Amino acid sequence: MPQSTLIADSLNLMAIGMGTVFSFLLLLVLLLRGMSWLADKLVPGATEPALSPAPVMRDKQAADAELIAVISAAVARYRSQRRH
Repeated sequence: MPQSTLIADSLNLMAIGMGTVFSFLLLLVLLLRGMSWLADKLVPGATEPALSPAPVMRDKQAADAELIAVISAAVARYRSQRRH
């Protein structure tokens, strides 16, 4: 087989494969959007996120101190388990 025929066949196969994957992903997106629309019609407001209270803001030094403590505890535990 000439090399140009092999290249043409490989490009054709690549196009078919990429088209198949793209079509499947497009179908998946459409199905998910349809299911979301249907769920919203059956149970109105089910897809809206629940409101949560505002997060408590801590000062940066307290957050840094807590992070240092957590990292130190993790390192200490790792070292203690590694010795045995």
